[in-house]
Amino acid sequence: MSEPYYPPPAFYFSVSLLGSATLLAAASDLDASFQEVSGIEAHWETEDVAEGGENRFTHKLPKPAKYSNLVLKRGVVTRDSFLAEWFGQSVGSGLSLPLLPQNILVLLLNEEGLPLVAWGFVNAWPLKWEVSPMRSQENRILTESLELSYNYFERVNLGSPASVAVKLAQLTARLT
Repeated sequence: MSEPYYPPPAFYFSVSLLGSATLLAAASDLDASFQEVSGIEAHWETEDVAEGGENRFTHKLPKPAKYSNLVLKRGVVTRDSFLAEWFGQSVGSGLSLPLLPQNILVLLLNEEGLPLVAWGFVNAWPLKWEVSPMRSQENRILTESLELSYNYFERVNLGSPASVAVKLAQLTARLT
């Protein structure tokens, strides 16, 4: 009899920027800590094409896939942060500086901290940076929401602990 399957919880995950050439990104683990990741979504729109001579139906043909924006939420970071620097230079420059796309890796982790599923986002760039309201009547953590556009994402089931390293290395190699 096989082991029962239980879906993993969604609260244990990590976020990494891949291929960034700055020392700040490598030296800081602050940019891997997020409260929420959302926008992992892809869908196809369709185009209706009428059949010549056949009037009972139309063909639905797929158009290229569309992807939602990736949204990362975290507490505001007050130390050196590559992500904050990258967003500030991109969004704050008014396009006077070139956009520098980054590849992003999101990992869903199990209770031991081992990756179960990986999503690789290709050529992500900042779209929006929003800071939550500051209210003197509330005792809450100040959060920021970072919204990114990207070309596409790739999802990889990492499988057994023996295959995780190989599959993760293959995905990371494709993204860098």
